Amino acid sequence: MTLALYGHPFSSYTQKALIALYENDTPFEFREIGPDTPENAAEWMRRWPLAKFPMLLDGDRHVVETSIIVEYLQLKHPGPVRLIPDDPMAALDVRFLDRFFDIHVMDAQQVAVASKLGHIPMKSEDGLALAVQRLERAYAWLDGHLADGRTWAAGEAYTMADAAASMSLFYADWVHQIPEAYPNVRAYRARLLARPSFARCVEEARYFRPYFPLGAPDRD
Repeated sequence: MTLALYGHPFSSYTQKALIALYENDTPFEFREIGPDTPENAAEWMRRWPLAKFPMLLDGDRHVVETSIIVEYLQLKHPGPVRLIPDDPMAALDVRFLDRFFDIHVMDAQQVAVASKLGHIPMKSEDGLALAVQRLERAYAWLDGHLADGRTWAAGEAYTMADAAASMSLFYADWVHQIPEAYPNVRAYRARLLARPSFARCVEEARYFRPYFPLGAPDRD
């Protein structure tokens, strides 16, 4: 049976799973969850009532949580691009950086989005201020981490950490544009945008930009 990915093209974590699939040209069917596809939403909710994007369906087995999906794909549907290194210590570095981008970059910018949408009990201006504060700390740490000239987050090989960084830095820059004081982060984000797998995600989601709660900037 063909793999199926349930999600939405504008969803950051759906994009992270899509990157893993695109990197290895893994055959799959994309089942968009939206108002025009109630059957996909019903199946998704039946299998995963916590209702978080994305969900991978492989035969009778469903897999959720994006980092787990990436690891599952490497175990069950491997390709030439190894997103998690075989060396255990190198893999630990990748998993740490994957968590860094998900928690300290993506979650930080989500505070601004969630407060704007009224999903958390915080004024939108306070949510934005908190997001900016957290992102500044994350940008500063990352700029130092990248200062040794490495191409990708964990070294010279593209990994799951870079898949996480792609969508995290893409949307974080919309919330709080990466200052010129962090040239390594700005250059790294540009490299991520040029990666074909993520460039494809960006184009597939372009139609939905007007729906970004804080307003999508006219770039990227």
